[in-house]
Amino acid sequence: MGTMAAPPRTPFGSLSSSYCSLRFGGKIGVRVRVNARSSASSSATGEEFLPNARRRKIDPTWCGGGFSLGVDLGASRTGLALGKGYSPRPLIVLELTGQKLELRLLDIAEKEEVDEFIIGLPKSHDGKETAQSNKVRSIAGRLAVRAAERGWRVFLQDEHGTSLDALDYMIDMGLKRSARQGKIDAYSAMMVLERYFCVSGLGTELVLPKQLELHEKLRKGPFRDLDF
Repeated sequence: MGTMAAPPRTPFGSLSSSYCSLRFGGKIGVRVRVNARSSASSSATGEEFLPNARRRKIDPTWCGGGFSLGVDLGASRTGLALGKGYSPRPLIVLELTGQKLELRLLDIAEKEEVDEFIIGLPKSHDGKETAQSNKVRSIAGRLAVRAAERGWRVFLQDEHGTSLDALDYMIDMGLKRSARQGKIDAYSAMMVLERYFCVSGLGTELVLPKQLELHEKLRKGPFRDLDF
């Protein structure tokens, strides 16, 4: 399936902080979750591996960081969206699972100059995690190991309500039902990114691999070719 045309969006720099707080809320800080149980100690903290949106909020002059890839994981379909600080756009819907999905995500990240994955974490209306949350965490943990080899980070973002937000947005755009059914996952991923950008990365959860050697690769960040 090809990439999707970018819809008209309002830059998030123009959104008021009160609007973001009212619509999205968000917990202060970045949580760290180590992938898999391990007795190994590590000095790695969320402060070391802040999401790009948080770093830009702390230091508006910071020009580093690549694109963020929003990921809406489903049982058989995964929606992707792309953005860099503002104006996220739906990218593609993948009908892959397991290792094929993980490898495809890495390929797309390489092509789109991504250095962080923002994966939607399902939660109930009262903020509790669900059975689907465990499945998402499992996939995110495996992806975090592969991503860390390249210096890329994986974060979890509360996605509660983003599917309804995506549906409302597509209806407002005038998309017909048939078109909405094929694109809803990508637009849901866009809403995950919108929430992430709007709250400047607050409340995200870093998925940190247990392997200490991968922590060092995350500290170094992605290798970038210099075109002289």
